[in-house]
Amino acid sequence: MFGMLVDKLEKAIEQDKKKPNLGLIDIEKVKELYKNGALILDVRPVGKVEGKNVEEAGIKNAYYIPITDITKHLDKLPKDKEAPIITTCKLVKFANRAMGYLEALGYTNVYVFDGSTPELIEALSNQ
Repeated sequence: MFGMLVDKLEKAIEQDKKKPNLGLIDIEKVKELYKNGALILDVRPVGKVEGKNVEEAGIKNAYYIPITDITKHLDKLPKDKEAPIITTCKLVKFANRAMGYLEALGYTNVYVFDGSTPELIEALSNQ
């Protein structure tokens, strides 16, 4: 089992090396990926949400899944492990952790928005 996890981590690291900035993306890249069908995951813990989460804001193809509840919502994740997923939070740290969790689950096309969820909501509200 440990060997399988190491293999998944090595694969995730190799995939991240191919991404600009190891998968940390700006709002323009978010818009590009989103237009091409990327799933948005707002992973802020319940106590860290200020204003609306992505679902309350009406962002399509987006879910609010607090980082501490991510295993309870695996059914909301794409079946296709290569589908693009963008994680977002308030200060990047929870989104970065979620990226690691998703990569450990075998997802290979995961990105972290290098900004706050309210910025992302504002940018995608008109999409």
